[in-house]
Amino acid sequence: MAQTDGMNEREEPGVPAGTAALTKGLNLLDLIADAEKPLRFADLMRASGMPKPTFSRILRTLIAFRLVRHDQKNGTYMLGHRFIELSHRVWDTFDLSSAALPELERLSAELGETVALCRLDGEQALYMEERSGDGLGVRVDQGRRVPLHCTAAGKALLAAMEPSALRALTGKLVLDRHTPSSITDLPQLMAEVTLTRARGYAVSYEEHLKGVNSVAAALPGRDGGPMGAIVALAPSSRLDKERIHPVGRELMAAARRITGSAGTVAISSGPRPRSQLRTTRRVDVDCVLPWGAQLGESPVWVAEEKRLYWVDILEPAVHRFDPASGRNETRSTNKLVSAILPAEGGRMFVASQDGIEKFDFALGTFDPYVNPEAELSENRLNDAKVDRHGAIWVGSMRLDASRPGGSLYRIAGETSVRQMESGITVSNGMGWSPDGSTFYFVDTVPGTILAYAVDGHGGISDRRVFAQIPEASGRPDGLAVDADGGVWCAIWDGWRVDRYTPDGKLDFSIEMPVPRPTSVAFGGDDLATLYVTSARTRLPASALAEAPLSGGLFACLTGHKGIADNLFKAAGKSS
Repeated sequence: MAQTDGMNEREEPGVPAGTAALTKGLNLLDLIADAEKPLRFADLMRASGMPKPTFSRILRTLIAFRLVRHDQKNGTYMLGHRFIELSHRVWDTFDLSSAALPELERLSAELGETVALCRLDGEQALYMEERSGDGLGVRVDQGRRVPLHCTAAGKALLAAMEPSALRALTGKLVLDRHTPSSITDLPQLMAEVTLTRARGYAVSYEEHLKGVNSVAAALPGRDGGPMGAIVALAPSSRLDKERIHPVGRELMAAARRITGSAGTVAISSGPRPRSQLRTTRRVDVDCVLPWGAQLGESPVWVAEEKRLYWVDILEPAVHRFDPASGRNETRSTNKLVSAILPAEGGRMFVASQDGIEKFDFALGTFDPYVNPEAELSENRLNDAKVDRHGAIWVGSMRLDASRPGGSLYRIAGETSVRQMESGITVSNGMGWSPDGSTFYFVDTVPGTILAYAVDGHGGISDRRVFAQIPEASGRPDGLAVDADGGVWCAIWDGWRVDRYTPDGKLDFSIEMPVPRPTSVAFGGDDLATLYVTSARTRLPASALAEAPLSGGLFACLTGHKGIADNLFKAAGKSS
């Protein structure tokens, strides 16, 4: 067969005859869209696998039709503005009910429960469509309106709104009490909205109707606001706390299919198969607390109490675990708390959605201290640690992790807040070398553990990549440094904890019985026990069946000892 510009006209499987060139052009658009950063000509051609004449001709055609844009300054290629014009035309003719009905029917059949489509209607949520499961369950009528503050559908719609629109609407809401569980306090409602944004779906435990639980995910619209929400409703005995979160994950996936939107950015696409692991050291890992946390994080050993503190970010609570008795005490916080920070004088501080706050574990109460991002409602604080000078280092991130809007701060007191780094997507684990000369810091989404030189005043410089974790093997999360200078990092979706030598080389890995270890800390009388927190959030049912201990607290002896945690000096606050 004749060839043109080096292009072989052999048809690809499943593609209609005579469309090889179109197929290659569409594949090229996919390459450009999926690239983590804009690619140069040679890299893009290599990834396409096309001969240069064919690649050049197709690329020029895509540029001519404004489907691809060439950045001449940087020599890179990205999607063109024509896609924005086309997307507006799609939205102008988009029929939400028609697009959602197949998902409603599929989900109601699979879950055996009622699944409905809602939209915002003034200060209420309006049921547009519903499909009921085969069994006896909850029934909702099309055209029925329900409150926003005490239903999963309403909270999902509120969480998807732009900040200014949200403020305007919540100022009009009447927070009536429908059941003893209803939210009637505006600050608590806003805390629930923040939690919903971080989690990706909203839940309601008998807040609107006694005996009925619900879970909902928003359907994002083109203007940044929600076009609707998809919600599952069922008797609380069936849609309990164990089942409601996996259903929330299914609703998020359905929402993406309905709108064709990527939605919130997950840290990674999913847990890697365990068969891909190559652990180099066998260590017995025990589940010392099979808790089932949604997002267990921030383990820290408090030597004076001989207790391990840790948090669940998405089922908001601060926990205190006693290894001697196996007892775990819990203080539900009703707002997002991401890190524990022991302080001098037996006090404790936390990183919360409201900034750095003093926390009384016995009472479960907060006392505001300082908020470095009080004006950034789309952000939240994440991991935090204390340096040898007694100052807090805390990182931030966008609630949906959609872009690099996070920063790193050093807080020596109420009036001493300094931004140390910016442009971070998911600020995570941090720690210092034993001599304090090197600071380690994780940005989870790009898969990097960064290292900085530390000066005598606690400042940092000379940023470099200490370790790069390939996306195919998971994502770095929380870390700790041992007394020998080894850097330990929990690998989210990687089923393991890695140890790196001080020069950045992978020393060995410890296989975990769960796909999503989240953070690590050394504890025990001699700091020889490595504690590992984990998560079960957004795991598919198949992964939970394979790893039922997901969300548990684990411990192991590694042959290495840790470094005692520093205490926050809380300068400028007398309380």
